[in-house]
Amino acid sequence: MLKVTVLYGHPQDPAAFDHYYAEVHTPLALTMPGLKGFTVGKAATTNPNEPSPYYLIANLYVDSLEAFQATMASPAGQATVADLHNFASGGVTILLSEELVLIPVSLTK
Repeated sequence: MLKVTVLYGHPQDPAAFDHYYAEVHTPLALTMPGLKGFTVGKAATTNPNEPSPYYLIANLYVDSLEAFQATMASPAGQATVADLHNFASGGVTILLSEELVLIPVSLTK
């Protein structure tokens, strides 16, 4: 399983970011073929005296690097990436990692 971690920097307008992310970007991202999982969380910090370097962290899961490349090459993948400039005013960092599940996790809304 390949995990795609998307790290969003602090936006200029957090309320506008949250609204756009929930109402436009997430529904668009959910149309990408090959997704096996998708989680989102507001970033936290271990030091209460310092802000987190990131505002939001999204994790998308696909079967493999090849599946990720196919997902990104799809029209929905290209539209999702192109949409980032519409709301991610704090910048975006994308990381890929091969995941080995040691303890399965079940998340609820």
